[in-house]
Amino acid sequence: MKNTEKKAMTPMELSRFCDQIAMMLKSGMPLEAGLEVLSEKKDDSAAAFSVMHQRMCETGSLYAAMQESGLFPAYLTEMTGIGEKTGRLEDVMRSMTSYYEREGRLRESLRNAVAYPLVLGGMLFVIVLILLWQVLPVFRRVLSGMGVTGSDNGLMQLGATIGWVVLGLVGVLLLFVLLCLVLMKTGAREKVLSLLKKAIPAIGRLSDGISASRVAAVLSMMLSSGFIMEDALNTVPRVLDDKDAVKKIEGISEEINNGETFADAVAASGMFDVMHTRLLQTGAMTGSEDEVMEKIAKTYEEQTESSISSLIAVIEPTVVALLSVVIGAVLLSVMLPMAGVLSSLL
Repeated sequence: MKNTEKKAMTPMELSRFCDQIAMMLKSGMPLEAGLEVLSEKKDDSAAAFSVMHQRMCETGSLYAAMQESGLFPAYLTEMTGIGEKTGRLEDVMRSMTSYYEREGRLRESLRNAVAYPLVLGGMLFVIVLILLWQVLPVFRRVLSGMGVTGSDNGLMQLGATIGWVVLGLVGVLLLFVLLCLVLMKTGAREKVLSLLKKAIPAIGRLSDGISASRVAAVLSMMLSSGFIMEDALNTVPRVLDDKDAVKKIEGISEEINNGETFADAVAASGMFDVMHTRLLQTGAMTGSEDEVMEKIAKTYEEQTESSISSLIAVIEPTVVALLSVVIGAVLLSVMLPMAGVLSSLL
């Protein structure tokens, strides 16, 4: 039952699950009864919820039931165990509801950022291929039959050459993107991310913003749930995909162990920008670090979504413009010689 890769829930499904558990706890409903209700739903996760219900009845532990199901990420499972130990399971579940809502929105934005350019690039590839492979040879035969030679044929050949060059570049780019997407699903994920961050600065900035948002969100959630800073920092690396961000968190923990304050350690790490670091220092003086972290998480989330939207807004018209230019060049290379022949006939 622990095939997590096949049965993993989406962030929005995880958010709904956490919200349901929080509502059960608030209403006083036994979790065993709640899981039994979930197991009766006719969906793909019903069997796993049935196992969870059985395990919950045996142990009385939601943490053990979630481990047995294989449906949940390690981070949520471990946070559930901590919530049970501290008696703050409802608070943890409400925090996780918000956390996975943010994760869902972020993933949707990232999917859109990748999908639109791929679709437009695919359209460009197909249209240019049809023009060069099917349409252009027909025009060439027609013009040859009309006696077009010399410079006119050269113009047509130039248009065809431009089209094939653009077609090759678009094809290589599409293959590169698809290869990266495939490798992101394998053990080479870290290497691919590192390569993309170095090759494309915009992706590096997006990755840094995503990591900063996740760090702030997790620290806010854990601090507001009563955890001490050291335990919170030890938990953060579980939710990070970026090794550079993990190293920064490890550096922050080391600085705190050496006697530095959390705010100073964060400032030295470069995890957050100067404005947010100063805000965190103010929060440390007033004892409201969890609230400041929540604000920082929301700010980075909004900035990341805005950056993705801006990137899409630039990519879409660029690809459309390229599509128009290439098609126009190919058509002009055909129409100009034909216009010359028609004008000579008149």
